[in-house]
Amino acid sequence: MDKVYLNGEYLPLAEAKVSVLDRGFLFGDGVYEVIPAYSGHLFRLEDHIHRLNNSLNGIRLSVDYNLAKWQEIFNNLLEGDKDQSIYLQITRGYAPKRDHGFPEHANPTVFAMCSDILPFAGKFSGIKAITIEDTRWQLCNIKAITLLANILLRQEALDHGCTEAILVKNGYVIEGAASNLFVVIDGELITPPQTNEILAGITRDVILELAETNQIPFKEDIIALEALQSASEVWVASSTREILAVVEIDGVKVSDGKPGPLWSKMDQLLQAYKKSLL
Repeated sequence: MDKVYLNGEYLPLAEAKVSVLDRGFLFGDGVYEVIPAYSGHLFRLEDHIHRLNNSLNGIRLSVDYNLAKWQEIFNNLLEGDKDQSIYLQITRGYAPKRDHGFPEHANPTVFAMCSDILPFAGKFSGIKAITIEDTRWQLCNIKAITLLANILLRQEALDHGCTEAILVKNGYVIEGAASNLFVVIDGELITPPQTNEILAGITRDVILELAETNQIPFKEDIIALEALQSASEVWVASSTREILAVVEIDGVKVSDGKPGPLWSKMDQLLQAYKKSLL
């Protein structure tokens, strides 16, 4: 990560500065997006920008960048043909005084940087997770930079020797602290429906498309905590970690405690799909 993008300039990381009066710093008033790039090619860029625009609309912030502009910025940050991810953050920008109300004239701060995607060490052995009551706000469909609740939930999972926290609301599991959730019950792949309670994941959408294309039974439906506990397979999915099999939840093995056959098939389908786009 030799250079970053900040408000129209490409700078060395050490030279990129924002004001301490930036509303992102003071209030977490902003949104973000993470876009993978495989072998130097941005993955599902249009979908990521669509989600970004939904988040911007959700916080009533306008940014005058079109898809071609974003692609130009990101391509200028990518380094060679390795697997990388773009982190993009947009805040409401500098305001002359600290006030909860929107400034009269917002000049957004636009920041982007590039990082390597490193293979996840536990991919083929699976991960452990715990279930935790969801303590976040009501607009989880907005990819907001105010992630303290997610951070505390995931840290609790790490404190218990687990990789992810599976969040529970009103007796139903909805997603991970930093991932979307899938279960396999009686051979059918199930994921919670898109509502304001979850973030609509791009990898989530790809999994559902691959399931449909390859005649894998699937549906979007609510998942009771009891159903999670009896599932034959449990997965979590995100842009940079892709699909991970959960092999233990709250100290109890999922099935035989190994990644299941449908996870293996879906991972192979995803890898082939990625290669087909290069």
